[in-house]
Amino acid sequence: MNIRFLLHNAYGIGGTIRTVFNQANALCATHDVEVASVYRHREDPALPLDPRVRLVSLTDLREEGSRWTDKPGTNSRWWRKTRAARNPLPHGRDFRYHRWDPLVDLKLIRYMRAQQDGTVLITTRPALNLVSAWFAPRRLIRIGQDHMNFGSYKPRLQAAIRRAYPRLDAVSVLTHADLAAYRDALGDTARLERIPNGIPPRPVAPLDGRTRTLVAAGRLTPQKGFDLLIQAFERVHEAHPDWQLNIFGEGRKRKKLTEMIEERGLGDVVKLRGLTRTLDAELAKASIFVLSSRKEGLPMVLLEAMCTGLPVVAFDCPTGPADVVDDGANGLLIPAQDIPGLAAGMIRLIENPAERETLGAAARATAVHYESPVILARWEELFADLAGQRTGPAPSPVPAGTPAGS
Repeated sequence: MNIRFLLHNAYGIGGTIRTVFNQANALCATHDVEVASVYRHREDPALPLDPRVRLVSLTDLREEGSRWTDKPGTNSRWWRKTRAARNPLPHGRDFRYHRWDPLVDLKLIRYMRAQQDGTVLITTRPALNLVSAWFAPRRLIRIGQDHMNFGSYKPRLQAAIRRAYPRLDAVSVLTHADLAAYRDALGDTARLERIPNGIPPRPVAPLDGRTRTLVAAGRLTPQKGFDLLIQAFERVHEAHPDWQLNIFGEGRKRKKLTEMIEERGLGDVVKLRGLTRTLDAELAKASIFVLSSRKEGLPMVLLEAMCTGLPVVAFDCPTGPADVVDDGANGLLIPAQDIPGLAAGMIRLIENPAERETLGAAARATAVHYESPVILARWEELFADLAGQRTGPAPSPVPAGTPAGS
């Protein structure tokens, strides 16, 4: 089976990209798999991709409109100027596409229409899902993924989703909460499936290798709530000055977060560690994982931390954490954006190593249900079912001797 994934920018680092790469890596052993990236800003992808998976760039453009091979500030493409106007198409309501120019639309639609009959086309955010719904040929099996949640979208985008998603063959969401939200929005007009993110199996880190370190990871953007985490860790530091917090990731809020750390005198214990290709090793050395997001889909890094046997303290933000964290059983679930509560949760686990061990073991047991082989089987079942609907059931055999036309 031919399977094609469409990503906003496959050359970056983020939960959606990691999820899709994991899916592609798992599927390529038995399928012809390609990942297409609308934008590109580097020579090679930042995340590991199986060599059997083809990676193509549809436009060779950076997100701001220049070619990725141009020096910054030197591009003068005429089409770039059209990005100043609001995109009138429905997918223009997705915030990442508010400056999508017409040539990008054209390239994307041409790519979809060039695929063979029966190809599974998997789009990975609202804008791409909307383009697929309205413009991809119906001879393809079109699956729209939501890696965030319906409630996080603005009303105009929600309205566009209600109109378009019933045209898709299936819509995949990550959590029970988002499945309920989509059912409320779409009713029985669309096929909805809950298929969580899958994570590659990994060994449990030995307890004797743990250090007095808490770890968090994600883009340095308001969504991930690292400003809330830094405020909470200030209280942790007062009680336990020998513990350290490492935050991995990059983003536009680095300068602001750095200033927050310095203003609070935390420069020696809170480190913005940037991007890393060895996050598993960092999780293996830490004692506690913290998720401080304001909103999520189903955070990959949370599952990865739990898979290594790391106890977690997480905000009960919409959506995701509550799907996998059972408060007091395999981690601690804190009311959303409750800074004192987050601090208290971290202090509780710092002061109770036996509880850390118990929660970590339970977290590992939970994460097994999200490992790639388990999730891959659910995707294969969906593909087979959708393909079977296209061909219809096999005709019943005609008994020997039955007259023609009987």
